[in-house]
Amino acid sequence: MRSLASIACTLLALILSACGGGGDGSAGGTAPLSLSAAAQVGEKLFNDPVLSGTGTQSCASCHVKANHHAASDTRSVPAGAEAGHEAGRQAPSLQYLKFNTAFFFDKDGTPTGGFTWDGRANTLAEQAAGPLLNPNEMANTSIEDVVAKLRRSRHADEFRQVFGAGILDTPADAFARLLYALQQYQLEDPDFAPFSSKFDLWQAGKVALSAAELRGWSLFNDPAKGNCAACHVSTGVNGNPPLFTDNTYDVLGVPRNPDIQANANPAYHDLGLCGPVRGDLAGRSDLCGAFRVPTLRNVAMTAPYFHNGAIKTLTDAVRFYVRRDTHPEEWYPTDANGVVQKFNDLPPAYHRNVNTTEAPYNRKPGDAPALNEAEIADLVSFLQTLTDGFAP
Repeated sequence: MRSLASIACTLLALILSACGGGGDGSAGGTAPLSLSAAAQVGEKLFNDPVLSGTGTQSCASCHVKANHHAASDTRSVPAGAEAGHEAGRQAPSLQYLKFNTAFFFDKDGTPTGGFTWDGRANTLAEQAAGPLLNPNEMANTSIEDVVAKLRRSRHADEFRQVFGAGILDTPADAFARLLYALQQYQLEDPDFAPFSSKFDLWQAGKVALSAAELRGWSLFNDPAKGNCAACHVSTGVNGNPPLFTDNTYDVLGVPRNPDIQANANPAYHDLGLCGPVRGDLAGRSDLCGAFRVPTLRNVAMTAPYFHNGAIKTLTDAVRFYVRRDTHPEEWYPTDANGVVQKFNDLPPAYHRNVNTTEAPYNRKPGDAPALNEAEIADLVSFLQTLTDGFAP
């Protein structure tokens, strides 16, 4: 059996040869009006539950088109294909990921780019492999297992027409082309980057924002108040409208979520960049607890929030940012002595990694939060303008 690294090389060759059209998952131009043959079969397989271990779950089960390609339920993390299993992390929206890049460290050493919460995948194609082979998600046992199911799919003949009559006889090559097809669908279908929110129409001068939304926009950008734009960049890049992320990583000290099965073991900790899912940065203790900054586009529709789904509403997510340090008792449990167990989802050795220097985190108990309740409401009003599909 060929390794995933070998399959990644096959994918790179496919991308460079533009087999079926598309791109490489990095920043690019406007999506085409019609999908390539590879993207068309990719769309069908994205929605086909036959590719899961039980035949009951597809990519679309956790990335629902009608909900901006995010999960449509309120579970902290998605249920797996097999009963009693669940994904370890919240299912984020797949929208606007086409503008992301492979993982790298910038000139200042800041981790940037990469797909999934810990950036371990370098393309949308590599990202697609994770759920397919994860026993707690789509629950296939191997690449050969996935391709055997692909042969039984009602889309198998179309897959052969696109990639060759004998493609399904070589599992490693077939798997690489499956991932490529899934990637091309996400790169080419305009639904993955519609830029159709009220914010976009406002930027184009076609609608006006309300007074509350304008106040929220100001708070979003004010470095002494919300300071959201420090990570959720509100200016366009490479000719694109704002993506509301810089695709870097931050350690926020989000509360531990007892609803996640793995957290029943007090010794288990999801440390993001330094493991345990990602393994190549296990020695970088300074990165433990860091997760990728997601886009805020459609954030009002994609609850729950953060990598572990610990915060259930958008208003509470904003409250957490501004009250985490001034009122930690609102977010963290207390021990037998009544002491607040701040940053309780990180081992104490990594508490030093938590961002406590930038506004609005640069406060302590007794200080006033960076935003009061009225300002929180205004900021939420602005964030709601980022929902695509706005009709004036």
